[in-house]
Amino acid sequence: MQLEMLIPEKSNFFSLSPEEIDLKLGEWGWEKYRGRQLREWIYHKLSADPGAISNLSKLQRKTVTEGMDFGLGRVAHRQKSADGTWKILVNWESGAMAESVVIPDGIRRTACISSQVGCPVGCRFCASGINGVKQNLSADRIVQQVFLLNQILAEKRERIGNVVFMGMGEPLANYANVMRAVRILNHPECFNIGARKITISTVGVPAKMRELARENLQLNLAISLHAPNESLRKQLIPWAEHFSLADILDAARFYFDETGREVTLEYILLHGVNDKPEQARQLAAICKTLRANVNLIRYNEVEGLPFERPKAEDVVRFQLILRERGVNVHVRKSRGRDIDAACGQLRRKSEAKPEIQNPNDARVEL
Repeated sequence: MQLEMLIPEKSNFFSLSPEEIDLKLGEWGWEKYRGRQLREWIYHKLSADPGAISNLSKLQRKTVTEGMDFGLGRVAHRQKSADGTWKILVNWESGAMAESVVIPDGIRRTACISSQVGCPVGCRFCASGINGVKQNLSADRIVQQVFLLNQILAEKRERIGNVVFMGMGEPLANYANVMRAVRILNHPECFNIGARKITISTVGVPAKMRELARENLQLNLAISLHAPNESLRKQLIPWAEHFSLADILDAARFYFDETGREVTLEYILLHGVNDKPEQARQLAAICKTLRANVNLIRYNEVEGLPFERPKAEDVVRFQLILRERGVNVHVRKSRGRDIDAACGQLRRKSEAKPEIQNPNDARVEL
């Protein structure tokens, strides 16, 4: 019986830290500066074709092509809103699909990226988790979203300067891959996006929030609260059964104590559900217990779900009640409402058939 030789799987370039890239090149006998040249070509020139790197020899280009995987997801759909927001649907060979958005605001360009295919949280008002979580996105697939958005922006000589993990998925349920991606996005020789310009948005996983506080990174932490009391929160967010509101707020206080970074409480306003004056007063009381600011978000409707966008007067009243009680509160601009604005809608429309979940690809780290 003849045994087949096992060929080790090539690492995707976008999953490797600069140190790991340099180590790999060192194994090939390359000079250390070659790693910087490679990163300059990929991350700054935005070319994922190592065969076109002009400052490498023909043999070196062949070696790096055979030794690393430079594969990218394919932009299956690309939509532009009247307000300048871009939304793309990225499709990988495995069949996984994830949404990414670039939001213009003055000279700032913010990428809203996904960390999972689908979402395990199952918020009643959100399209992302309607069919649950299908798989975790690997670090390279997270990084690739920013790369692909930068390629779009390069058409106008623009570049991503801020990143928010507010797309599909719960980032802290895919902690290892998200943190590897964050360090690549942050590294000066990669995308060089400052830690203070990277936001991790979570529904609240206390143990992982505390772990994040110890990462020695000045990241922004946003908590998707959406309800000012335990009973309503459990109705809107099934995952609230796993972690009490008290534990989440305690972890938020720990995050501030460790990092000095004020936490953001995100609150999607749903007409007649969580936008009443009494609920605004309850939210203000929560804010008194920790260093936090509040982002109010007007709901973007999802076809097939029973929730409605709040009335303008109710949003103004809710904000006023918070401000009267000393809360730093802002109403976030609604962006991209004409291009499947709500998270998960574009992927949901584009799915021809349900994805088969590989349990090994959908581990949830709690």
